[in-house]
Amino acid sequence: MNGAIQQSLGPSSSSMERDARRIHDDRPVSAGNIAIGVVIGRAAEFFDFFVFGIASVVVFPQLFFPFAPDRLTATLYSFAIFALAFMARPVGSLVFMAIDRTYGRGVKLTIALFLLGGSTASIAFLPGYATLGGWSILLLAVFRLGQGFALGGAWDGLASLLALNAPQHHRGWYAMIPQLGAPLGFMLASALFAYFLASLSQADFLAWGWRYPFFVAFAINVVALFTRLRLVMTKEFGTLLDLHELQASRVTEVLRVNGGHVLVGAFVPLASFALFHLVTVFPLSWVEIYTDHGASSFLMVQFLGAVCGIVAIVASGLIADRIGRRNHLGMCAVLIAIFSFVAPMLLQSGATGREMFVIVGFTILGLSFGQAAGAVASRFGRAYRYTGAALTSDLSWLIGAGFAPLVALGLTSRFGLAFAGYYLLSGALCTILALIFSKTLEINNE
Repeated sequence: MNGAIQQSLGPSSSSMERDARRIHDDRPVSAGNIAIGVVIGRAAEFFDFFVFGIASVVVFPQLFFPFAPDRLTATLYSFAIFALAFMARPVGSLVFMAIDRTYGRGVKLTIALFLLGGSTASIAFLPGYATLGGWSILLLAVFRLGQGFALGGAWDGLASLLALNAPQHHRGWYAMIPQLGAPLGFMLASALFAYFLASLSQADFLAWGWRYPFFVAFAINVVALFTRLRLVMTKEFGTLLDLHELQASRVTEVLRVNGGHVLVGAFVPLASFALFHLVTVFPLSWVEIYTDHGASSFLMVQFLGAVCGIVAIVASGLIADRIGRRNHLGMCAVLIAIFSFVAPMLLQSGATGREMFVIVGFTILGLSFGQAAGAVASRFGRAYRYTGAALTSDLSWLIGAGFAPLVALGLTSRFGLAFAGYYLLSGALCTILALIFSKTLEINNE
């Protein structure tokens, strides 16, 4: 009966994908092409999120929360909306995994990336609180939830494909490649906002200038979609799907077999993910509220910091291949713990200190973040790697990064900058403990 219904509806996307792979040319896809596809895809995702994150500091407090008693409270409201995406992301993963199993990876990615780009671009059309009142805040929250939901479906398996093609002694190098998308996405977002902030008056920027980066997001996601589909339709990708090595497994089965790895793995990159927003979104908010350092000039300092982050990510691949990924992550957690004590002092030391905070922070972030995804994916057998890595990553981002700007700014405003450092320190300690438990879990499973 189901087969008859399926036939009456025409071929499924999964069968269409198989047909597309059959007519694909026989030339094997190089690791370089896979790497380019992965980096473009990740850069598009992070661009969408950073555009929202930066706007949460320089736009949304004035436009959507003008009723707040002060700029601090308005920014905290913005950061509460910012966190919604990380709560929606695991839900999106569950729904899109089902779509993947039923209709194929191509359909899943097409829906997810159009939803991601559409949600981001839709924010550009939103009128402010002065026009729509509370409805403007509700719509902003809905579009933010759409971003997070869509990102759960943007997990394409290309990073796993890259890992599966990695030579034994170069896994750290291949693991760092997808991570390059994060600083690239941030650089584009920060450069766009810095340009409009510097070129326009405050009134023009809040009226229309801030909307352009959100428009750009849709075009970037279309490019990322076609880049990814080109790789998903290759015979190599199809072969790995047929061998169940990149197939979406049922979440219940993954949790039954690898529940311990999902839980522990969610805490392994916690230090890196906590630092992620504490050197990008949080310091921008602190500078805007508590200093006279212009947002446009600080964004350009962060742009340079992201360049340092790229260099550090590349270095992380070389270091991890030499000393091992676990040792590398442990070393980075110690560096982050040390930085948690130094960071508050740098932020309070004038413009030069803040610039040092950004450069040092991005460098440490690059070293740590460069191996964070590899640490997550490597914990699972090939049959469960796709779904297991997606679930673990969702939890890691939710716990480590989703509420970081909100918590850090809230602690800072009430108790001082030192408590933002203590918050970061807690993430470093969680990573160290997770690495210890991870080793114990592997020994017990042998």
